[in-house]
Amino acid sequence: MERLKDYKTLSWTCIIMCLLLWVPNIGFQISSPFWMLVFILGPLGIVFAALNKNILLIILNIMMTFSFFIFMAISYYVNSF
Repeated sequence: MERLKDYKTLSWTCIIMCLLLWVPNIGFQISSPFWMLVFILGPLGIVFAALNKNILLIILNIMMTFSFFIFMAISYYVNSF
């Protein structure tokens, strides 16, 4: 039981780290290459969430893994007007 709690904590940590990695680029308009770590932390979070069998964490980590493509699509849509 304790191991499942650790996986859940690690999965939430991956989500929070992915969100924090986007803050300089989106919030402060500072070009930071650290956002590319979402391609490492996102899949790690998916693995930890799958080991914990938590669907919500799996979905959130998948969203963080593909966040670059989501932000690019939103940016192209907004700039098209």
